[in-house]
Amino acid sequence: MVVIKNSSLLLRFVGIAAGVFLLIQAEAKAAPYSALVVDVDSERVLYSQSPDELRHPASLTKMMTLYMVFEALSRGELTLDSMVMASSHATSRPPSSLGLRTGESLTVEQAILAVVTQSANDAATTLAEHLGRGSEAEFAEMMTQKARQLGMTGSSFYNASGLPHPNQWTTAWDMYRLGRALQKNFPQYYPYFSTQSFEFRGRSYHNHNHLLETYQGTDGIKTGFVNASGFNLVASARRNGHRLIGVVFGGNSYKRRDAHMREILDDGFDQLDGRDALTHNPGFGEREDRALLRRPESIARMLSAGGINEYHAEALHKPKSSASTRLNAHVNKMFPQKQLYTVQVGALFSVESDAERALKSAMKASSALAHGRSFVSVHNSGKNRRYTARISGLERDDANTACKALRSRKLACAVVTAG
Repeated sequence: MVVIKNSSLLLRFVGIAAGVFLLIQAEAKAAPYSALVVDVDSERVLYSQSPDELRHPASLTKMMTLYMVFEALSRGELTLDSMVMASSHATSRPPSSLGLRTGESLTVEQAILAVVTQSANDAATTLAEHLGRGSEAEFAEMMTQKARQLGMTGSSFYNASGLPHPNQWTTAWDMYRLGRALQKNFPQYYPYFSTQSFEFRGRSYHNHNHLLETYQGTDGIKTGFVNASGFNLVASARRNGHRLIGVVFGGNSYKRRDAHMREILDDGFDQLDGRDALTHNPGFGEREDRALLRRPESIARMLSAGGINEYHAEALHKPKSSASTRLNAHVNKMFPQKQLYTVQVGALFSVESDAERALKSAMKASSALAHGRSFVSVHNSGKNRRYTARISGLERDDANTACKALRSRKLACAVVTAG
C-alpha cells in the first residue's frame, strides 16, 4: 500500500483520479441493431431487420471456436479427455475467464463447458492455441476459412474469444448459418450449449444465456457483448414441432436483449401456428425457393434474371405478419439509448498486471459483473503511465450490487455513469 504524506502530492493524486473518472463520462452510443428469426426446417424468414449489415460478433465468435473444436473431435484429433495447457498469452486474456494460471492444464470438455457457460476467454484461447499449432492468429485464419466453407460471406475472425478487434465482423445471417451448422453437423456436441452451470476448481459457473431458464423450449446457444456491438444473442428454441433460431445484435442491456429475443421468437411461433400472418406468398405455390430466403442479394439476382417479380421480392424481404409489423414499430422502444454504468475497481495502478488482477478479483467477487465488458485502460500523466480496471455496460442495479459486494471484500469500487 502506498501512503501519501505530502498534502500537495495528495491533492495532485486526487485530481488525477477525478480526471480519470471524467474520461468515462462520455455519451453512450447505441450499438447498431440487427435481428433475424428463421424457421430451421423450411428456412422461412419470420423476422428480419438489417440481417446483412456488418456487426462485431463479440463472444458469438466462440460459436466458431467451438465449431472448430467439435470438428477436431469428430475427426479424432482430440478427445473430450485430451488435456490442453494454458499459455501465458491465454492467461493474460481479460475476463470473463476461469482465472487459469500459465502452465495449468484442463480437459477439452472442461474448456468447452467454460466457453459455453462462463464465456471464458482464457479457455477459448487455450483451445485455439492447441488447434492452431500454438498460434491464436493461425487458428483465427482457420476460423475464417471455415466460415467461407459454411457460406458465412460476411464474417472475418481475428481471435478465438471475440475480444474487441476492429476487423472482426459478422452478420445476423452468418450467425444463423453458424448456429444451424452446429446443430446439423454436430448433434452429439450441440447439447453442450444447453448446459446451465459447470463446476471448476470448486467454483460454479452459470450460463449467461438466461433464456435457457426463462423461455420455454430454448436449447442454446450463445451470448456476447463488447461496446461496439452492444448485447448480442443467438438463441434456438423448439415448440410444437418447430425449431426457430433467432439472432439479435445491438441490445443496450442483456435484459432488454433477452426481452426482445423472447418477443420476436413468440411472434415467429405465432406465425407458424397460424395465429397471425400469411403462411404463403400468393402465386408462389406450396414451396418457397430456399435460395430466396438466404440473402437479399439473391433476390436481386433473380429479379434481374426475371425469375420473380418485385411483389414477390418485397414479400420475401419484409416481415409478413402484423405482429412483425408491430415489432418493427417497437424496436426503438426495446432498444432506446439507455443510461449504462461503469464500475471502476480501485483508483490508479502503476503496474498493468495489478489492474488485471483487480479485474479478476472483482469478477470472482460479484456475479453481477458477468454481463459487463471488463478492460484495463491506460492513462498518461506526464512521464508516468497509470492503469484503471473497469467493467462497463452495466445497468444501475447490477453496478450498485457489484460495488456493494466488492466493498464487503475490502475492494475499492466506484460506479460511474457513461452518459
